[in-house]
Amino acid sequence: MRIKFWSEKSFSTAFLVLFLILTCGVFMNLKIFTDRIMRKKIPGSSIIYIPEGKYLKYVTFGHSSLLADLIYIWAIQYYGDYTIPDSYLHLEHIFSIIAELDPLYFDPIDVGAFIAVYEAGDLDLGIKILDMGLEKNPKEWFFPYQAAHYLQFMRKDHERAQEYYKKTMSIEGYPPIVRRLYADSIFKATDYQRAMKEWLEIYETAEDMRIKQVASNHLYNIKATIDTEKLQEAIAKYKEKFGRFPSNLSKLVYAGFLDSIPKDMDDKDYLYDSQKGEVKPPTIPWKR
Repeated sequence: MRIKFWSEKSFSTAFLVLFLILTCGVFMNLKIFTDRIMRKKIPGSSIIYIPEGKYLKYVTFGHSSLLADLIYIWAIQYYGDYTIPDSYLHLEHIFSIIAELDPLYFDPIDVGAFIAVYEAGDLDLGIKILDMGLEKNPKEWFFPYQAAHYLQFMRKDHERAQEYYKKTMSIEGYPPIVRRLYADSIFKATDYQRAMKEWLEIYETAEDMRIKQVASNHLYNIKATIDTEKLQEAIAKYKEKFGRFPSNLSKLVYAGFLDSIPKDMDDKDYLYDSQKGEVKPPTIPWKR
């Protein structure tokens, strides 16, 4: 029985060694083949044939992080070559390999999303790469925060940005500024009442006086926006009826378009230009 045991073990070892040799041979031949293909004919062809990360893990013998490092360094060099016209077509593939080989490798996800957004001009791909990072690292708030930042400030998609800010705030350790950006995205989505509620809560819970002042300024801006829009609507109705702008805002009350003329949050009158029919706050919110 002992002799049989060693024979089976020797056979298994020999089979494994043979399998690895054949595997290496296949990869070497594949590399030789792809290297012979002219770059002008198929730019970036070498990337196309890199296997998915889940398959590469099997041939790293526990050193998948090292391979992730090597591919990342290579990818930085590759995407630094702007002469390859179709390189961005393989962006998701190459960075998904790195994420699979080393899920906790933070930088490649951030850099991959950056390349997608700023170099490839594909914000949706950048968001997809960040989503991949969050899937691998569900306790890392940076990925949804960065996605929200891109959506809010580059695409002006404030509704979708709110979703990612909420994801960020559901993860422990997120910075306080996230909530303020979330409140700002609500305002920019023109949901004024909800924005007012969010900023009021930030104001009431803030311990830092600077943050309180920031929240107060935003509250001022929200009220001023609501009031001036209401006044502009009444002015438009007045002109439609009388064919001219009112000489002063009190005319809007006399004509029955408003019950009263609102004041700003500091109890000051709004400024009115009767020649242009325009209303604006008496104070710049950020200079109060």
